[in-house]
Amino acid sequence: MKEFIELIAKYLVDHPDKVAVTEVEGEKTTVYELRVGNGDLGKVIGRKGQTARSIRTLLTAASAKRGKRAVLEILE
Repeated sequence: MKEFIELIAKYLVDHPDKVAVTEVEGEKTTVYELRVGNGDLGKVIGRKGQTARSIRTLLTAASAKRGKRAVLEILE
């Protein structure tokens, strides 16, 4: 899942080499921290948050199949 988030983010930003995803695994929840370079935060969040919402929806659907909850944090 981490690689999936990283792949999507790298196609959205101007500085793909500064994209990093950290995975913090808990018992029932996995938290993914997506870090992007300066100035790229708006590209990942998108207009009115639509891009971030779409990424979170894909993540939720994929993690539901594994029986775990997933949370995506987007940081600059």
